[in-house]
Amino acid sequence: MTKIVIMGLMIPFLGTALGSAMVFFMKNKMGKGIERALTGFAAGVMVAASIWSLIIPAMEQVADRGRLSFLPAAIGFMLGVGFLLLLDSITPHLHLNAEKAEGPHAKFKKSTMMVLAVTLHNIPEGMAVGVVYAGLVSGNTNITVGGAMALALGIAIQNFPEGAIISMPLRAAGRSKGKAFLDGVLSGAVEPVGAALTLLAAGFFVPAMPYLLSFAAGAMMYVVVEELIPEMSEGEHSNIGVIMFSVGFVLMMALDVALG
Repeated sequence: MTKIVIMGLMIPFLGTALGSAMVFFMKNKMGKGIERALTGFAAGVMVAASIWSLIIPAMEQVADRGRLSFLPAAIGFMLGVGFLLLLDSITPHLHLNAEKAEGPHAKFKKSTMMVLAVTLHNIPEGMAVGVVYAGLVSGNTNITVGGAMALALGIAIQNFPEGAIISMPLRAAGRSKGKAFLDGVLSGAVEPVGAALTLLAAGFFVPAMPYLLSFAAGAMMYVVVEELIPEMSEGEHSNIGVIMFSVGFVLMMALDVALG
């Protein structure tokens, strides 16, 4: 079981690293259409993962509460949104294609602010994987090895384009290929760290697992609505973002049902 857990925690990080490596094989600048497509795909995966891998299992674990089985999921979801809103407001960061940084004023380089933005984005994904594997290890939930692996694989798949989305603009901004790759990798390092910390913490709060699962879902949905959907809809002829959102959603849904 230990090997399965370690592999599950590292798979999403591997997706980011492989995506960041695209800086060595692609042109210095990524086209807007490709950016929108990759962002839409990532958003679709995250929405499906939030529903099938986190919210539904959270509600199933308290199904004996009848009509109130939604309550832990609702509370946890809103707490997750609030947590990311707090991080968003206290951390200086710069979203892709944005001119003005968000959060408190800081004299950071543009590249540093972009890495911080993606790092914020990756925190809830690491939490989601950590919570799901905590539920698997506890044995007191209906989470299966296949279901946990489906979430890890799904996040890894959407991390691949994210890695490219962060490393390519950094390269275009003047960073060397090696440094742009390293920055992309480092932006994803928070995922296994966050997953491991969440796994350790969640082990002490197994009865609160429905709240923790939906907390991670709320945090992920905040990222989708606040960052990914606006980015995938930028400019004219943004249908490609919607199409790839649908592809990502269906792929993650299929993974969860097939492996879960």
